[in-house]
Amino acid sequence: MQKANSNYTELESGLRWLLGAEHRFSPFQDARPLGCDVDAIVIHNISLCPGQFGSGYVDQLFLGCVQVDQPVLADVRGLRVSAHLFIRRDGSVVQYVPFDRRAWHAGVSELAGRSRCNDFSIGIEMEGSDDLPYCEDQYTSLVEVTAALLDAYPRISRDRIVGHSDIAPGRKTDPGPAFDWPRFLTELNKAM
Repeated sequence: MQKANSNYTELESGLRWLLGAEHRFSPFQDARPLGCDVDAIVIHNISLCPGQFGSGYVDQLFLGCVQVDQPVLADVRGLRVSAHLFIRRDGSVVQYVPFDRRAWHAGVSELAGRSRCNDFSIGIEMEGSDDLPYCEDQYTSLVEVTAALLDAYPRISRDRIVGHSDIAPGRKTDPGPAFDWPRFLTELNKAM
């Protein structure tokens, strides 16, 4: 894959939206601390109900309008969480928070001795679970999006692209063992 053919190679000026993504606006965001540069990407996974995809519940969660029509969703109703990006199983990308704003994705977290990872990171949610393989289209979109972010945010180095489990060990397990890190990083290197 060549960067020039990517659907996600540019960022819109101003609030920093990814061109080519569907744009939604989560209420669960705020300003990054003054002088705090974006220098990390955190990869997560999410499915609501667990292991089920395409339900629309993730969208409801990030927009703050969960309708409790499934008993398992009672636990997430009222949560105030978001991510910058959500990559669906078909590879389509939804952006909920502009990159210059802080999404509420990491919770209690630490990377290289720095706590509060939401302050300096971009959160990408993959529609998936720890133990189910991710889709080809998801890897393609993740590589394209990550290449665009590395281009736009030169302080993000390859060693600062991490999983949620890396910044919240013992508390989080995502993106899980089903996420193919070698494949993702190899494809990212080819795209750059």
